[in-house]
Amino acid sequence: MEAAGLIGAISILTAGLTIAIGSIGPALGEARVASQALAAIAQQPDEANTITRTLFVSLAMIESTAIYCFVVSMILIFANPFWAAVLEQAGG
Repeated sequence: MEAAGLIGAISILTAGLTIAIGSIGPALGEARVASQALAAIAQQPDEANTITRTLFVSLAMIESTAIYCFVVSMILIFANPFWAAVLEQAGG
């Protein structure tokens, strides 16, 4: 079962890297969006409702990238498609 241990270790490492790298981009993007929205509200206070509504929709879309990375890492840890191939080779 040396191959199973290797698959497990690589899956855990890949899941960690997916979460680490996949959360940096959305965090930076959300910070930039919030900064620009605050600057826009400061320049045009009458349009605050429209800017805020657009801000929340944009933040939700940006956050979906981090959620997709989380889903990929959970698949790699708990429902790894490579386990079946490794166990099939070990059994037969």
